[in-house]
Amino acid sequence: MILKGRQKLFNTVSRFYSFQASTMKWNPFKKLVKQKPKPWLQEWRDSIVFAVVVATLFRWSLVEAFVIPTPSMENSLLVGDFLFVSKFHYGTRTPRTPLQIPLTHQKIWGTEIPSYLTWIQLPPYRLPGLREVRRGEPVVFNVPKDLLDKTERPVDLKTYLVKRCVGVHGDKLEIRNKQVFINGKALTNPVNMKFSYLVIAKDEIHKRHLDNLELNSDDYTYLGRTPDASAAYNMSLTHDQMVQIKSLSFIRSVENSADQSSAFPIFPSLKKETWSRDNYGPLIIPEKGMKMIVNDSTLNIYGEIIKLYERHEKVAIERGRLIIDGKEISDYKFAQNYYFMMGDNRDNSLDSRYWGFVPEDHILGKPLFIWFSIDNEARLLNKIRWSRLFNVIE
Repeated sequence: MILKGRQKLFNTVSRFYSFQASTMKWNPFKKLVKQKPKPWLQEWRDSIVFAVVVATLFRWSLVEAFVIPTPSMENSLLVGDFLFVSKFHYGTRTPRTPLQIPLTHQKIWGTEIPSYLTWIQLPPYRLPGLREVRRGEPVVFNVPKDLLDKTERPVDLKTYLVKRCVGVHGDKLEIRNKQVFINGKALTNPVNMKFSYLVIAKDEIHKRHLDNLELNSDDYTYLGRTPDASAAYNMSLTHDQMVQIKSLSFIRSVENSADQSSAFPIFPSLKKETWSRDNYGPLIIPEKGMKMIVNDSTLNIYGEIIKLYERHEKVAIERGRLIIDGKEISDYKFAQNYYFMMGDNRDNSLDSRYWGFVPEDHILGKPLFIWFSIDNEARLLNKIRWSRLFNVIE
């Protein structure tokens, strides 16, 4: 009985597997067919396309690399510093100009040919971020009005700048004798902030002394000889550098540079005769929902940003009147937040004192840290600034 039962079980299992094999047409002895390898050219093409797509998505949504080209943020950021900038801190912006060559900004690499087409412009939108821009921190943004390059471009393709946010939306900003005041209180200055000084030396200063002070060609200008044959320099110095150079035996005097008129007019143009780089304001920075009574005075300050950045189809300003889409407005409510940006090299910075407020939709991201730094004026073995590598930006 036991053998017969086992034989019956064996027959049942055999019939089951025979059925499965016939249904699936499975043959365990059939040889595996090797997939034909792709041509090497196709392999390279697929790899490059994949890498470009991943890099583009990463660059758009998370982090992008930048390099500092000018000394306007010295000594916090130096010419030749390479930064990683977070886009998710303030919220990633969706592309507004989709017809663009990947991994480019304004031009095709090494040419003057535009890398984009303006045939399609998408509405602006910002994904949720970790937080808003904070007063006192460096910010990367598209400059609203490029005073050096007059080319008209979409918002996301305007020139990138990095400056320090000294005033956020709703703040009352004023500058008195170079010191920034926010809502009546002095703003804490960055540790490495620079100002311009008139330095008088007995003779021309040897480059060795300038190197010891860590000054490069962007930090000083030789002005020539004074009537008594002394050598005059205009220097951008931190407080510590100013103290050091003052203590040198061949230095006769170190004084704050006079509040010189700039080649660029002060913003707003109404105040160009009474405000200056060192004494500026008071000025209210607009915020979303803030109401403004429309008259000559307010339009002279805020009319330009209403016309350019508030996303209205048709705006006209005529004799103290504001007309939007054919309708006269007596009181205006701002549609977005604005910020006031200044360089840490305060007397050598083209910033909000000259081109005005930065709209929120122009904000790109927060600088995180310096991943590489090179000094183009140093000798071969000293070109890399090792001490700056991976420094967090504050």
